[in-house]
Amino acid sequence: MENNISKFGEMPDGETVHCIALSGGGLKARILTYGATVQDLRLEGVDHPLVLGAPTLAPYFGPFTYFGALVGRFANRIAQGRFSLDGTDYQITRKTGDIQALHGGETGTGQRNWTIADVSTSHVCLRLVLADGDMGFPGELTVLCDIRLTQAGGLSFDISATTTQATPCSFAHHSYFNLDDSPEISDHSLQVDAAHYLPVDDGQIPTGEIKPVAGTKFDFQTAETIGQRGLDHNFCLTTKPVPRKTIRDVAILTGKTSGVSMRVATDQPGLQVYDAAGFPKSGLSGLEGRRYGPFAGLALETQAWPDAPNHPQFPNAVLRSDETYRHHVSYHFSKAR
Repeated sequence: MENNISKFGEMPDGETVHCIALSGGGLKARILTYGATVQDLRLEGVDHPLVLGAPTLAPYFGPFTYFGALVGRFANRIAQGRFSLDGTDYQITRKTGDIQALHGGETGTGQRNWTIADVSTSHVCLRLVLADGDMGFPGELTVLCDIRLTQAGGLSFDISATTTQATPCSFAHHSYFNLDDSPEISDHSLQVDAAHYLPVDDGQIPTGEIKPVAGTKFDFQTAETIGQRGLDHNFCLTTKPVPRKTIRDVAILTGKTSGVSMRVATDQPGLQVYDAAGFPKSGLSGLEGRRYGPFAGLALETQAWPDAPNHPQFPNAVLRSDETYRHHVSYHFSKAR
């Protein structure tokens, strides 16, 4: 075993969850095999973590579900967990009490223990195979996630997947970022290269409309203070029927007091922005004794559009057996001197 791999805990069945310590480009990261999770992330010259995380494994089985994980096989929501594909109806297994299927169903990729396919001091490649019928989805899906610290100060994810049968496929990295080590991210500024967003109903399912952000609380076309807007929406990085596969900068998040900025680049058509308004008021116990209450972090999840299998006018989110799913997202950090 490589000397940057250590035991972090055990799955309920006794399987070992490993932690891989990475360093490079002025960054240090701790990656868990459970959920392909970024458990901690540090930037040289900054004395606090840049992501929200738990110090032990147990919270990731409960209140820290999805924190820092790679969620799928279909990130975000599918209405009532139902969709039709090639003339067949499917029902996704949902968590108890959930109306919608979220992040791949009751137990998605963010709640599985991945295997290490390759590792070095600055990168790890994780692998996961989901059986045909897993959580109700068709097709055996084989997923590779290459997580890398780049010399340009970036944390990058290159995700690929193949399937034996046509299936919805969309992954998202789900870290909550806080660049200031502040109780809330309300004073951070955000800029998003999106002129449109998706309105949602009371169940957080897109209505099918694609509306301009101009004149709404969703307008971050120029940098704006985040405040407490109650954001949990998809920003349309492209409105074309087929998403562009060009990697481009799509968002910039800047802390008010730390001088740290984070630039997000991706080839995906959507960016889900969630401001953690739903965190418990009592707070969650995080890294180094921190408490994470409402608005403690900001998730910037690059992905397909939510509920895309039920909206044929949305960019395609179906992977077929003769195709390879590919997804790049990188988070580049810098600090003002």
